[in-house]
Amino acid sequence: MSQSVTSAEKIYHVVYGPHVTEKAVSGSDANIHTFKVAVDATKRDIKKAIQTLFEVEVADVRTVNVKGKKKNFGRRQGKRKDWKKAYVRLAEGQSLDVAAEG
Repeated sequence: MSQSVTSAEKIYHVVYGPHVTEKAVSGSDANIHTFKVAVDATKRDIKKAIQTLFEVEVADVRTVNVKGKKKNFGRRQGKRKDWKKAYVRLAEGQSLDVAAEG
């Protein structure tokens, strides 16, 4: 995804969906929403995808690479996939109801 997001098909491969946790819901009061995104997506890709999908103005995007947990599967040790989380802050006056959209 290092190339610019242009086609509608690529936009759907950038943002997987909202990441709903207690912390994420409390951040929505400050107009910050949390999304699971593609590991190779850039901040520019994420911003353009959110603006296109939800028709809102994005002020800034912050990303976090989340390491997968180490888990035991019977006697074998394994690891869950690494994933990426994006904190998206909307511009003043913008609002987003993720529950109604998805």
